[in-house]
Amino acid sequence: MLSIKKMGFLRDPKWCEMDIKEFVAKVKSGEINVVEYTEKVLEDIEQINSNYNYFSVITKELALEQAKKVNRSKTGKLAGVPISIKDCICVKGVESSASSDILKGYKPVFNATVVKKLIDEGAIIVGKTVQDEFGFGGFSMNVGNSFKVPYNPFDIVRSCGGSSGGSGGITQKSRYLHVSIGESTGGSIACPASFCGVYGFTPSYGVVSRYGLMDYGSSLDKIGPMAKSLDDCKKVFDVIKGHDIKDSTSLDFRENEGEVKKVAIIKESFNVNPKIKDIVINKIQALGYEYEEVSLPVVDKYALASYSLIAMSEASTNLAKYCGLRYGYQPEMKEMYNDYFSKVRSETITDEAKRRIILGTFARMAGYRDAYYLKALKVRTLIINEYRQKFKEYDILLSPTMPILPPALDEVKYLEPLELYKMDQLTIGVNLAGLPHISLNAGFVDGLPVGLMLIGDQLKDNNIFKALEGIDGS
Repeated sequence: MLSIKKMGFLRDPKWCEMDIKEFVAKVKSGEINVVEYTEKVLEDIEQINSNYNYFSVITKELALEQAKKVNRSKTGKLAGVPISIKDCICVKGVESSASSDILKGYKPVFNATVVKKLIDEGAIIVGKTVQDEFGFGGFSMNVGNSFKVPYNPFDIVRSCGGSSGGSGGITQKSRYLHVSIGESTGGSIACPASFCGVYGFTPSYGVVSRYGLMDYGSSLDKIGPMAKSLDDCKKVFDVIKGHDIKDSTSLDFRENEGEVKKVAIIKESFNVNPKIKDIVINKIQALGYEYEEVSLPVVDKYALASYSLIAMSEASTNLAKYCGLRYGYQPEMKEMYNDYFSKVRSETITDEAKRRIILGTFARMAGYRDAYYLKALKVRTLIINEYRQKFKEYDILLSPTMPILPPALDEVKYLEPLELYKMDQLTIGVNLAGLPHISLNAGFVDGLPVGLMLIGDQLKDNNIFKALEGIDGS
C-alpha cells in the first residue's frame, strides 16, 4: 500500500480538497492510510488552534486509536473522516464542559447518540470546539474564564459567530477534509456558518437525537453538521438522523420530500445592510430561482420576545443541576448548601449566563408564569402557524442569514444585551418553529463572508438539499 508520505501528500493540494465521497473511497481502496492522514490533520488543527482558539480539547490519543481501527477495517460511511464536536455534546472520556468553568474536569462516561453514530460509521473524533457558555451568545465571546475567544478565519480581530463559533471556524480554516457537529437553539449553527463562509445545516426539531447534549432550551435545541460542501453536510446528516429511544422528543424521520417548485424571499429579512442585501439577491438569482415576496409580520414583531422568554425559562431549569456536587467543578463544602451553591455558581458562571438564569427564573415564577412564559408559548404557536400558511404555497423561503457582517470583537464588547439579542432576528423564527434550514456562503463584502439561508417546511429537510443540488458539484 502507498503511504501518504510516498504520495507527496503534503505537497499536493488535491489531498486537501477532497470531499467525503472521494476520501472514503480512497480509504476503502487502501490509497489513503488513515493513521498517517489523521496525524497530519491533528498537526494542522493544533497549529490553527494556537492562533485561532477553536478547540477546548484536541483528542489526539482518541483520534489515533480510532484511526488505527478504521485503517484495519476500512468500513463505514465516514471511514477516516475527521470530525470535531461542539463542547456541549458528550464524548466518552473527553472533557465536555460547554465552555463553562463550572463543568471543568467533567468527562462523560457515555457518548451522545450523534457521537456514537459517527464513530460506528468510522468517523475520527479530533476534538471539542469552543462555544459561548452553554450556547448563551451569538459571537462566541461569552466563554468561561479558562477558555479563549475564537477568532474569525478571515480576520482575527472579528467574531466567528456563535454559539458554535469554534465549529464554524475550524471547518473553514482546516486545510484538510473536516466536518464539525454544531448545535442550534436560536441560530447557533446558521450564524457561525454565515460568518465563517461554510455550510451549516440545522435539521427539523426531533430529527436528530439530543441524547448526550447539555441542554440550553429543551424545546429548541437541535444538532446539525457544518461542512465545506453541501454533499458533506448531507452525508453526515444522513448518519446522525433517526429515532432514538433514549430521547423522548426524537422522531422517526422518514424521507418526506417533493419537487421544489416555488420559492419566496421574506420581505422583512431584507431590511439589512444594503451590501448584504445585494450579495444575497445576486446569489439567489445565480442559483436560477424565480422568486416571489412574502411577509411574516408575526415573526418579525414577536419572535425575539417569544424566543427570549422561552429559551431563558428553559435554560434556568436546565442549569439548576450544575451546583458543584454532581458534575465538573467541586470545591470543598465548608458552608451550608445554599451558600455553597451560590458561591460555586458565582465563581464559575459568566455574567451572561447569570443574566439568562435570572430572567428565566423570573418569567416562570408563580404569579408571572401566565403573563410571560405561557404567553410566549402562545405566540410561538402563532409563529408556527404563520410559517405553515406560507409553506402551503411555497416550498422554500429565502433570507439573509445575518443582518450584519462579522463584527469586530472590540465592537461587540460595548453592545447592550438587547442589541446582542437582536442580532439573531433572522434566525430565531425558524428555530422557534423547529424548521429545517441551511446557511451557505453567498459571497463576500470587503473580504468578509455573507450567508444566504434556505428554510424548508417541517420534516421536509431533504427539500433543502434538493433545492441546492449541483451548487458545488454535489
